[in-house]
Amino acid sequence: MSDDLLRLYGTRAREPESRTLVTGDLSVELQDGNLRTLRFRGHEVLRAISFLVRDKDWGTCSAAITHLAVEETRHGFSVTYRARFTAPSGANLDCAISISGMAQAVIVSADCVSDADFETARTGFVVLHPIVGIAGEPVEVRHGDGSSEQAIWPDQIEPWQPFKEIAAITHRVAPGIEATTEFDGDIFEMEDQRNWTDGSYKTYVRPLALPWPYRVPKNEPFSQRISVEIRAEDRAVPAAGISDVIAVRLTPTKFTFPEIGVGLRPECLQEELAALSVLKTIGARHLVAHFDPDAGHGIEALKGYAEIAARSGLKVTLELAVPCKRPLDEEMAAFAALVGKAELKLDTLFVCPSVDRQSTPPGSKWPDCPPLKDVYAAARAAFPGVRLGGGMMSYFTELNRKRVPGDLVDYVSHCTSPIVHAADDLSVMQTFEALRYVVSSTRAIYGDKPYRIGPSTIAMRQNPYGSATKQNPAHSRVPMARSDPRHNGAFGAAWTLAYAATVTPAGLEVLTLSTLVGAFGLVAEDSEATAKGELRPLAHVLARLGALAGEELVAVETSRPDAVVGLASKERLLLANITSMTQTVAMPEKPQKASVVGADGPELPASEQATLPPYGCVAIEL
Repeated sequence: MSDDLLRLYGTRAREPESRTLVTGDLSVELQDGNLRTLRFRGHEVLRAISFLVRDKDWGTCSAAITHLAVEETRHGFSVTYRARFTAPSGANLDCAISISGMAQAVIVSADCVSDADFETARTGFVVLHPIVGIAGEPVEVRHGDGSSEQAIWPDQIEPWQPFKEIAAITHRVAPGIEATTEFDGDIFEMEDQRNWTDGSYKTYVRPLALPWPYRVPKNEPFSQRISVEIRAEDRAVPAAGISDVIAVRLTPTKFTFPEIGVGLRPECLQEELAALSVLKTIGARHLVAHFDPDAGHGIEALKGYAEIAARSGLKVTLELAVPCKRPLDEEMAAFAALVGKAELKLDTLFVCPSVDRQSTPPGSKWPDCPPLKDVYAAARAAFPGVRLGGGMMSYFTELNRKRVPGDLVDYVSHCTSPIVHAADDLSVMQTFEALRYVVSSTRAIYGDKPYRIGPSTIAMRQNPYGSATKQNPAHSRVPMARSDPRHNGAFGAAWTLAYAATVTPAGLEVLTLSTLVGAFGLVAEDSEATAKGELRPLAHVLARLGALAGEELVAVETSRPDAVVGLASKERLLLANITSMTQTVAMPEKPQKASVVGADGPELPASEQATLPPYGCVAIEL
């Protein structure tokens, strides 16, 4: 079993056990002391109710849970426990948590006190509303002053908080079913969490306009409370049951599949030179070469990139973090001189002021930075004839908040990571619900401007929200971690294929979902299910995707997009199972050939149904 875990997740660490609590038509999952997937008659009401503690860098402080007691009766259920959150400083926040559930209501409360001044970026309840079936629909928001606002859930992604000073939210769950969620004990507001590819709208405690990090004073108790009341008409019908067989529908489009890029890092140059054959194996067309002068990158890095480019024959994008510490014309001219000295031929230059890699939350002061038009003008003058890209070296969040002048660049670009707020398996795979809004929102902002994404990986290569990404020595599921073991397993392969399937309708020109080597790379290292030096599972997926570059795509719609997603050309269909359960798929037509994507992927029977193993990817010739 442990070997199966390593193969699937790249780690033998298990997720916390969950327990389903049911009363009447209401059900909820209890996991790690928090509530997940609150449903009524099968319809998702809330995605989560959690009491969370963030350290000063927005990292998650895990809870040590004791005295857990769960009681279920025919009238409802109750849960009580004690949770201790420990800050990096050693201070402890102790909370008594109480949860009660009835046929049409759930109440969660927390009574907390710290044994020392506790430094935190946020401490308190977070409530997640789902986005599927809700985005663009009416919602009523009651504010702290008693006034009510009739509004619409955002459809395109809001860069700032859509609702503030929230006392209650009433929304339609399904025809004939309505839910009101009330917030007590502090000031709550909402952010559009799709900015970070979370599949939810998040209502959280303490406005971002207030200073952070802040201190929870020693021995000063506080309390918070969340209550959910559900109202249902007799005519309200249960959600449709889940079919054992997932249907697939194919529809022709005018989109073509983008070219595949691969990231390069200066600290990995020797390993990258040794792995150049992998670039041909996966059909890569572009190299995205990271260059950060503030991190000490210099002429040797550029010479290494030049050698890789010459030996591989691939196009090079220099991803330049501009320090903006000297006059821009001088600074850019100096970089151009270094590139020339290294004999590095650029296809495109992507520039981003170094300070723009850090997030500027609502209410914060924007860091000093030259106008982007001046940055772009200096780049064009120093690199004449080279296509210029603009956007954010970090995430869509930063691009949405600081929108670059698209008319001054030749393409826009950004990255994503699915573990900014949560790193459990379900949350990571639910990010595809939001990712489609990320690309549609980018298109709404920049129209038909050429568009690139990446390098985007599960792990975070940089933390815009704190001083550093998180260490992950135990190879577990850690938010904001600089490495994630699932990148190395079948999970990472399924995530990669699902990512490509989700973003390609945006008409990208380049998609980059890995580096060549290292923690974000394609080649296995020590202690993985794949032998050291061999290709990780996601590399085999990228090889299938690389073969599709430039081909006209066929849209793939499945009856369970939360379980199976895919993309297709006229001759090939690729499907990914994004769940831990085996899934059966009905083919739109009898395939000529089908096989599991992998190093020794077995052929499947050429039948009208295909069986996808957990986190399995299947290639089908039509």
